Amino acid sequence: MYKFGFIGAGNMGSAIARGMCKNVAPSEIAVCDTDSAKTQALSASTGIAVTDIDDIAGNSRYIVLAVKPQALAGVLGSIKETLFARSDRFVFVSMAAGTAISRITDILGKSFPVIRIMPNVPCSVGAGMTLCAPDTQVTEEELDAFISSYEGCGAVDVIEESKMDAFSIVTGCGPAFAYLMIEALADGEVECGVPRDKAYLYAAKMLEGSAKLMLESGKIPSALKDSVCSPGGTTIEGVRALESGGFRSALIEAVRASYSRTLELGK
Repeated sequence: MYKFGFIGAGNMGSAIARGMCKNVAPSEIAVCDTDSAKTQALSASTGIAVTDIDDIAGNSRYIVLAVKPQALAGVLGSIKETLFARSDRFVFVSMAAGTAISRITDILGKSFPVIRIMPNVPCSVGAGMTLCAPDTQVTEEELDAFISSYEGCGAVDVIEESKMDAFSIVTGCGPAFAYLMIEALADGEVECGVPRDKAYLYAAKMLEGSAKLMLESGKIPSALKDSVCSPGGTTIEGVRALESGGFRSALIEAVRASYSRTLELGK
């Protein structure tokens, strides 16, 4: 019996599996995927077992659905008989974007305990931010056991499922926005004569440190921004350039666009 069985070894599924290895023995985790290269690479680097979808469906306490929303119906349909044949209790963990827990019940024609999560890629290094929404069938003990195992991936915030789509945009999509920002800042530094490797390092550490300072100081972003901007100085001139280029508006529009797409995927 596996504690966690992953159906899907894509970028997100692999990231979570790697993060979970910090708190869960690799021998208690199994993975399957139609792409054997992905599962073999994950197993080689972590020690996680590679098996087939029926084994995971029939022998995992938590069945992690690490598949795209479009593939969910096919995956659940293929393991329906195995699930119905089980006499023991198990919990689904679904990370299908924009997909409500009720969708799993609709596909299977029967309800099971489900924890819906929205993780992000930094989970693979234990620095993720994951939103978690259990349904009413999940017991407090099951939720606590899941979170305890999952905390190797980073922070977890338990919310109501009705808030998941809106709350998860920045946590789920935001890393891509952050990487674009790091890349752009590094390009600017390269233009100023900084070597590419140092430019990436400086930009990434700046973003990491700035976020840590905000979280630990409890100060709002505007107050911290003002503390860096001296009157008539270099930073306020850069801020002016960002405002002129529509920096904040572009980020707001990126969040709105991602949210709209999330709602589309859930239909």
